[in-house]
Amino acid sequence: MGYWLTKLFLTPYLRLCFRLRVEGLEHVPASGPAILASNHVSFCDSLFVPLVLRRRITYVAKAEYFEDPKIAWFFRGCGQIPIRRGTGAEWRRALESAIEVLDRGQLFGIYPEGTRSGDGRLHRGHSGVGMIALRTGAPVIPVGLIGTQAAQPIGARFPRPFHRITVRIGPPLDFSAYRERAGERLALRSVTDTVMGEIQRLSGQEYAGHYARKAPVVP
Repeated sequence: MGYWLTKLFLTPYLRLCFRLRVEGLEHVPASGPAILASNHVSFCDSLFVPLVLRRRITYVAKAEYFEDPKIAWFFRGCGQIPIRRGTGAEWRRALESAIEVLDRGQLFGIYPEGTRSGDGRLHRGHSGVGMIALRTGAPVIPVGLIGTQAAQPIGARFPRPFHRITVRIGPPLDFSAYRERAGERLALRSVTDTVMGEIQRLSGQEYAGHYARKAPVVP
C-alpha cells in the first residue's frame, strides 16, 4: 500500500515539472520476474524508474537512507530493502532478499555500479547482478537514465524542475546458457560486463573501466 500511495503522491509533481521521455517500456513484461539494471548518476534515479513502470519494483538501498528522517519516509514507503555496505553478511542478506522478490514473480531493480557516479561516466559493474540473474534465471532488462544528473547533482537536496529526463529501456537479456556456471567468477564477470555494455549503449555514457568511488550519503 505504501508503495502505491508514494507513487500516487509523487507522480503528478514529477510529470508536471520534468520533460519526461520513456523509450522501450514494452520490454518490461506485464508479469513474471525480471531484473532492471541501470546506470546510477543521481539520487532521483530511484524516483523516475518506478514512475514510468506499471508494476512495482523493489530496490536495495543504503541503510544510511533509512536513518535520515528527511528521506527515510520515501524508502520505507516504497518497501525498499536496507543494506549496510561493506559487510559480507549484509550482502548475502541482500542477495537472498533479491532472490525472494524474484521468486515471487516481481521486479527487482539494481544499480550494478554499486553507488552513484561522481564523474558522470559509467563505471565497472559489480557481479551481484550476474549472481542474481544466474541464481534465479530471471532476465536482465538494461536501463539507461539520461538527464537525472543535471536534475539533481550529487549534493543537491531536491530535484531541479524543468530538466529533460529520458528513461531508455532495452530488450531483456537472457543468460540461461550460463546457469550451470553460476559459481564461476568468469561467468559472473561475463554476464555483468554484457549488462554494463547494454547500459552504456542506452545511456551514451563514457565507460570508465574501473569501479566507482562511494558517493556521499547526502543526496
